[in-house]
Amino acid sequence: MATFNCFVLAFFMALSFSSINVSQAARHLQQLPPMPTLPTTLPPLPSIPTIPALPKPGALPPLPSMPIFPTVPNVPTATLPPLPSIPTFPTLPNVPMPTLAPPPAIPSIPTTIPSIPFLSPPPAPSPLSRRLFEVANMK
Repeated sequence: MATFNCFVLAFFMALSFSSINVSQAARHLQQLPPMPTLPTTLPPLPSIPTIPALPKPGALPPLPSMPIFPTVPNVPTATLPPLPSIPTFPTLPNVPMPTLAPPPAIPSIPTTIPSIPFLSPPPAPSPLSRRLFEVANMK
């Protein structure tokens, strides 16, 4: 399976490079002069700036006081009417439950395999009867 995937990838790449524009661009890149070499030394790293000292916890200004909100006027409470009473239902008479017949007994599954009577094989022919059979069937 991996060989097939590699074959498909190679076929797809060959198909994509088969256009004229891509082929010309690849040839152009191959005919460029060599690139200049890059410097191997790195420039010096910039210095790390110093962090100013943080203020001490005692030097913090005090928190502002909470604003005073206006008071809400008293709203009269709503009174609900009483709930209606639930009517009482007459009690049902006790009816005795009918008795059911006991369930039928589940037959047990036999655990032994019954023996199968085999027929005894026919008696072996005697040599004389075998010779008579051969003579009778000769052509």
